[in-house]
Amino acid sequence: MDFGEHFRVTGGALKNWLVAQLQDSLAVGLLWLVGLLIIGVPWAPLWALLGAAFQFVPQIGAVLGVIGPALTAMFKWGDWEHPLYVLMLYAVIALVDGFLLQPYLMKRTAKVPVWASILAPIVLGIVIPFWGVLLAPPLLAVLYAYKARQARVQGPML
Repeated sequence: MDFGEHFRVTGGALKNWLVAQLQDSLAVGLLWLVGLLIIGVPWAPLWALLGAAFQFVPQIGAVLGVIGPALTAMFKWGDWEHPLYVLMLYAVIALVDGFLLQPYLMKRTAKVPVWASILAPIVLGIVIPFWGVLLAPPLLAVLYAYKARQARVQGPML
């Protein structure tokens, strides 16, 4: 395999990963928008847009996305219930995203199995804290792109 072929396989895999990440961010932003509108948090579209943008930052991005709506709810209503509703919404979005959306989108766009997209960030996060979680999804996309390319080159096994 020459350099150009490596470049095409790796570039295609990273493009597919980026598409999956953009779709995930859009879905998370929509979840934030619907949830914040139901709760009645002021400036819900702004907070949803920021939540979608922060989705690109691993580990701390989702936390950054919840600070604004929680503080806004606290200042608007002056109670503990509404910020708690925002935190509950955050927990639901984090669970849906981590266990359903991201694995599904990685499988659909980058052809990464669901089990691998759930397990790899956990394992790499333990082995290489922060960087493991950051690098796991694009590395998986590249790994499975090379695996698919190898299967195409060798043909079906009998």
